[in-house]
Amino acid sequence: MRDNRFIPIARPDLGEAEAEAARRVILSGWVAQGPEVDAFEHEFAAAVGAPYAIAMSSGTAALTLSLMALGIGAGDEVITVSHSFIATANAVRNAGARPVFVDIQPATLNMDPAGIAAAITPRTRALLVVHQLGLPCDLGAILHIANRHGLPVVEDAACAIGSEIAMADGRQRIGRPHGVLACFSFHARKVVTSGEGGMITTSDVTLDRQLRALRNHGADIAAHERHAAGDVVVERYTAPGHNQRMTDIQAAVGRVQLAKLPALVARRRALAERYGRLLRPLTWLEVPIEPAWARGNWQSYCVRLAEGVDQRQVMRHLLDHGIATRRGVMCAHREPAWPPGTWSCGPAGLAHSEAAQDRGLMLPLYPALSDADQDRVAVALATVPAP
Repeated sequence: MRDNRFIPIARPDLGEAEAEAARRVILSGWVAQGPEVDAFEHEFAAAVGAPYAIAMSSGTAALTLSLMALGIGAGDEVITVSHSFIATANAVRNAGARPVFVDIQPATLNMDPAGIAAAITPRTRALLVVHQLGLPCDLGAILHIANRHGLPVVEDAACAIGSEIAMADGRQRIGRPHGVLACFSFHARKVVTSGEGGMITTSDVTLDRQLRALRNHGADIAAHERHAAGDVVVERYTAPGHNQRMTDIQAAVGRVQLAKLPALVARRRALAERYGRLLRPLTWLEVPIEPAWARGNWQSYCVRLAEGVDQRQVMRHLLDHGIATRRGVMCAHREPAWPPGTWSCGPAGLAHSEAAQDRGLMLPLYPALSDADQDRVAVALATVPAP
């Protein structure tokens, strides 16, 4: 009998422990940013090896405020990739700057360091690099270029919690950070989720203090700290700011999720390895690989279709078999929100980025995905009509 259960592209690993954590906070009477956020920040910093962690309302807020904290604004340029969720480019615009896109390496879907130097102009103020789908980019090469030109590096690590990279002084967790700031997301598609939310990590105490004020309307003290002071404390607003705070409800859920991180990553890595064994016999697609210097968390599993294979036809075939898929990672410069004139790119163009979007195919991957479900995906792919 055919199994007709629908297999989604992703499913958050949430259960009674997360529900109880949210319930506890709801009944506490304090649901806004408070002690749970403080605890989540300290636990997150310890988990990734960072001196400081600052919780945000979303990963996009984390990126935007990171750029703003570095003084980036109107007239400035930020070198990044178009081949990323549109939040990466939007964060540059939100800060008032202009993105300059460089192409990717097809094998890793990450920024090609070889394109950076040619994209630098007198207006360049930072590099915004992406650890795409949880696979670390070539930070060693990128940091070498950035240091040579005196440019700060901000890591879009939205997908990369639990990922690791080999650096000159050994294997390190993404989020340490290796640039000046690293930004994470806790959206429902992420390995660790609180529904929404984000986090910034840094080694710079000045940036830590500045970002805490920026997320809270520019206030010099948080409301829960003022309430707990045991004396009359009047906050001061030392600079214009924003409301990008995380709630204690989200933080409580995030803390439970963070404690599960090693098991979540281990399960995802096992599923990715099994996909590789199942799908390598299919000559019309390429399975993703990890370079020797990177250890990803496999937030997503993206295969590459051979030239001439119709991406939409494959997606439609799998949907007919009750299996959700997604196209390859989008390119911001192809979206109506980013018409010509709102961005520029290096002289090499963006051919690899566009090909990765057109030929990429994301398959279901989440901790509750069973071996039987994976087998169904593999069988459905094996029965795709020949191009």
